[in-house]
Amino acid sequence: MNPGIDDLPVRDELRGKSPYGAPQLDVPVRLNTNENPYPLPEPLVERITERVREAARDLNRYPDRDAVELRTALAAYLTRTGGHRVGVENVWAANGSNEVIQQLLQAFGGPGRTAIGFEPSYSMHALIARGTGTGWISGPRGEDFTIDLPAAEKAIAEHRPDVVFVTTPNNPTGNAVPAETVIALYDAAQAAKPSMVVVDEAYIEFSHGASLLPLLEGRPHLVVSRTMSKAFGAAGLRLGYLAAHPAVVDAVQLVRLPYHLSAITQVTALAALEHTDTLLKYVEQLKGERDRLVTELRAMGYEVTESDANFVQFGRFADSHAAWRRILDRGVLVRDNGVPGRLRVSAGTPAENDAFLDAVRDLKNEQEQSG
Repeated sequence: MNPGIDDLPVRDELRGKSPYGAPQLDVPVRLNTNENPYPLPEPLVERITERVREAARDLNRYPDRDAVELRTALAAYLTRTGGHRVGVENVWAANGSNEVIQQLLQAFGGPGRTAIGFEPSYSMHALIARGTGTGWISGPRGEDFTIDLPAAEKAIAEHRPDVVFVTTPNNPTGNAVPAETVIALYDAAQAAKPSMVVVDEAYIEFSHGASLLPLLEGRPHLVVSRTMSKAFGAAGLRLGYLAAHPAVVDAVQLVRLPYHLSAITQVTALAALEHTDTLLKYVEQLKGERDRLVTELRAMGYEVTESDANFVQFGRFADSHAAWRRILDRGVLVRDNGVPGRLRVSAGTPAENDAFLDAVRDLKNEQEQSG
């Protein structure tokens, strides 16, 4: 007998489910996982090497359990770039923003509690909710993928969730959420429960607009989640963080595993933060490439969702998976997120984006000839 998952005594809500994942295929151009396409600059690589060498001498000891030096540096970065003063007491860090979300759901969700997100959005919110035993509610979006505010307020009032997720810029659609909408959702959540509101800003450095960090003022149930995977070009580092009222930081420490951030992770992140200005120059290049993708895709006749992220959602396709396969046949891997009629492409280097545009141009010609 070769038992499968469903032959094991797993929890009922996990039966028949699939783990999160995107295809990792060996193709010339990979634009499916929203990575920063630029390798870390050599001076930063050298600084990481120096810091890791220093840290290696003490690997027989546990790392700083509370990552105070790292949190202090993250607070300084947020204060300088986010339009709002943040102190070390307001910041918490973990292994990627996914662990931040997991810790928030462990602290404020769990069995007998619920969370709501407005879909299509980041699928890990629902998956982590399921993994923590938190009930998941799929909230509404409009035809243009913006949050339908009256419908969202109604859903919050009806379901009275314990956690509300707002993703801005939204993944996979790319559009940002106005501050006024977040304030309205926060007010609705406090009237209904009150509950925690988590603003996921994984792509905020690519946005045309400002961070929503200033909204933390006077809102103790608001959390802003960030990552170093995108703008800092450090997806392999796995470092996420949040900013919130100090009481929220205290709460997540109740559920975090001891010594959850390795010494190597902490010093590598600190090295990256020393090179913030250089890394953010790559962000400006990617924003220009993203805008070029939007312009050229629209010129070809594709429908393109407004994007404030480092990716672009485009379509429409009668069969999005078939379109995905045709683009892949030309050596370019994009993402089929399951949004009907749409695909998503990450902004790459100019050469990678040229290859993608050539592939979708060929696809458009094929469709017109066959149609």
